[in-house]
Amino acid sequence: MAATGSNVEEIRNLVVLEEFGVKNVHTTDFPGNYPGFQDGWDMKTFQKVPTMAIEKVFIYNNTSIVQDEVLAHRLGLVPIKADPRLFEYKNIAEEFGEQEASEIDTIQLQLKIKCSRNPRASKESSDPRELYLNHIVYSKDINWVPLGNQADVFADSRIGAVHDDIVIAQLRPGQELDVVMHCVKGIGKDHAKFSPVATASYRLLPDITLMEQVEGEKAERLKRCFSRGVIDLEDVRGKKVAKVVNSRLDTCSREVLRHKDLKNLVKLGRVRDHFIFTIESTGSLPADVLMQEAIKVLMAKCQMLLNELSSAGTQ
Repeated sequence: MAATGSNVEEIRNLVVLEEFGVKNVHTTDFPGNYPGFQDGWDMKTFQKVPTMAIEKVFIYNNTSIVQDEVLAHRLGLVPIKADPRLFEYKNIAEEFGEQEASEIDTIQLQLKIKCSRNPRASKESSDPRELYLNHIVYSKDINWVPLGNQADVFADSRIGAVHDDIVIAQLRPGQELDVVMHCVKGIGKDHAKFSPVATASYRLLPDITLMEQVEGEKAERLKRCFSRGVIDLEDVRGKKVAKVVNSRLDTCSREVLRHKDLKNLVKLGRVRDHFIFTIESTGSLPADVLMQEAIKVLMAKCQMLLNELSSAGTQ
């Protein structure tokens, strides 16, 4: 029996969640699979996201118990709040040579702090927070040292650590740190410290369809089977009737399929080509900006591929 238009549409677009299985999980969206449907992919309808991170650490004095290399590693992983789009990549040849840092490709930071005894501390106290001053070194103690005209260019920006409460080291009276850091522009492929994203995930858009009108006590139970905000009740001629309000909030728990009198009243699915992305930023750039920049990277890669294919075709 030939598939009807509605069946074809469902197979192509919807993953169906059933009580004891999942339908339509196989890939069918390739050209020529369905008569009358053009599934060819046109790239026209469709680059690496950089950040600034500490690359070089110049340790002039470190009398803490933290070894120099461990201290440098900890500092390198501190997220830096600075818009990388306003800087240029540092030339590799210059990076390993004697080329000095410049205002167009480098942010200079300084950490200079010394621990001392608190003269106002109670003699009976044993709490280091009362006995000592500057005994915990935080990321807020890292200060920006403008290079060239950076003080004017970034007058309205707060360049420094994204978070102020990252613990760098612990000191005791007499111990100190004197460190200068150079931040450069890089991408996550070079080192994880350049990755602007903390966590990224995606899921398919849930699709919930009521097969018939559900009212009264059944509507109340149906509403409780889903996450808050998915199903709501509306008054229709004095009766409470269930209505799908926002299927996006559904977690696809399939709780409704445990109720014999409700499971046939609802069709659960996920839209194949509708992806919900969740991006958590480290703070160097807002999450929405990261998404836009990632799309630009993808578009640039696609264009590069098209250019290579065009070049190969003309040879």
